Amino acid sequence: MLIDIADYRSWDAVDMARLVRRGEVCAGDLAETALALADALPGLNAVADRAEPAPTGSGPLAGVPFAVKELLAWPGLPWTMGSRLMRAAPAPGPSLYAARLRESGLNVLFSTTSSEFGLLGSTESALRGTTANPWGPGLSAGGSSGGSAALVAAGVLPMAHGNDGGGSLRVPAALTGILGFLPSRGRCAPAGPDVPGLPALVVEHCMSRTVRDSAHLLAVTERTGPDAVHPPVGLVEGPDPARLRIGVLVPTLLGAEPEPAVRRELERAAALCASLGHAVEEVGIPDVDGAALRDGFFTAAARTMADVVAMATGALGRPPGAEELEPFTLELAEWAATLAPEDSAATEEAFTAAARAYLRVFERCDVVLSPTLARVSWPVGHLSPAAGRETLVRRTQEAVGYTPVHNVAGCPAVSLPLGRDGGLPVGVHAAAAPGADRLLLSLAYELEAAAPWADVRPDTAWLA
Repeated sequence: MLIDIADYRSWDAVDMARLVRRGEVCAGDLAETALALADALPGLNAVADRAEPAPTGSGPLAGVPFAVKELLAWPGLPWTMGSRLMRAAPAPGPSLYAARLRESGLNVLFSTTSSEFGLLGSTESALRGTTANPWGPGLSAGGSSGGSAALVAAGVLPMAHGNDGGGSLRVPAALTGILGFLPSRGRCAPAGPDVPGLPALVVEHCMSRTVRDSAHLLAVTERTGPDAVHPPVGLVEGPDPARLRIGVLVPTLLGAEPEPAVRRELERAAALCASLGHAVEEVGIPDVDGAALRDGFFTAAARTMADVVAMATGALGRPPGAEELEPFTLELAEWAATLAPEDSAATEEAFTAAARAYLRVFERCDVVLSPTLARVSWPVGHLSPAAGRETLVRRTQEAVGYTPVHNVAGCPAVSLPLGRDGGLPVGVHAAAAPGADRLLLSLAYELEAAAPWADVRPDTAWLA
């Protein structure tokens, strides 16, 4: 039986789990409602593959409808990685992270769309087509976790899984007006083998409407015991009375200024923090070589795609071509063939130097407040995989100049939907030192209470 849509959309995941435990709502009805909402918005194009119905678990989030990004291997779903090359690949056995999601009781209904191999900041793939941003026609939903972000922003799900190797949780969250939290690197249970290069920077978590949903999921998926990289956070349930030193960073790490509307919303967020009693002051650009960091990311991506091409060549008996891989992926792999062996060492050196330089800022402040993105939005096609490698590198650095350093430094970070520019959301970004997830979630709770955002939603009628 479908639940009243207004009631459904007013509940976050914690509300839903509580209602299921009390017997006031049936988990099956929650699932039926979520599926009906997804079907009613075909223009969103955010669902990748449907999962088979599974028994409701008994964990703390039992019965809550959920979705996993198609880059996460989930039993019973194709492990597509957003690519035609992988469209028929079965999922391997569940990773520790997937097992934690299952133990939490979440009801995974489907996988969500992504850019191919999570490479680009817009969810436009040859496999799935273009995922819409529910805030308006022609707007990118961001990437690579754009499908999950679109479903949460449109009110189909209270939260959904994503992962982040340079901004893939925070970028789509900012563009769609929801919360995207990046835990400290190593905080969450792993979703795959520990391998060097770009995959080592990827962190699993979710995007949500409320801070407490993100905090509850972190509590059930973080590592504990002997293999914990950081002391456990546990469940963070609200603000902390301690006042913080907040440093405001305006330009990107490449020295580019954000759009005026973005700067205005950052200044409003900084003033809000000051009104709450925090010590707020502007900080200069950390001594990070932004160009070397950018080059390191794309070099690491190229090396990874070259490995993919090599494995596919062995499986197909020929190199994969345009029928299997998108133009940008092929361009990266071709470019990797021109790189010298010492370029890999240069990438690791660039990452190490950037992390060391950025972390020095936390000697002066507890939190760095910045824009999430230098732009309010960008149109579909701006980061299309067919736009050409050099164009995509330039456009990516122009828009996504704040988020990648946190992955290499291992910092927790969060995009908060605090800003507005006319009818569009503007994300404000906060980051803390590695391991300080509790501090950052506590600040997020405080800002959410001071400037509530959960009820600010797009009109999705145009997607029907």
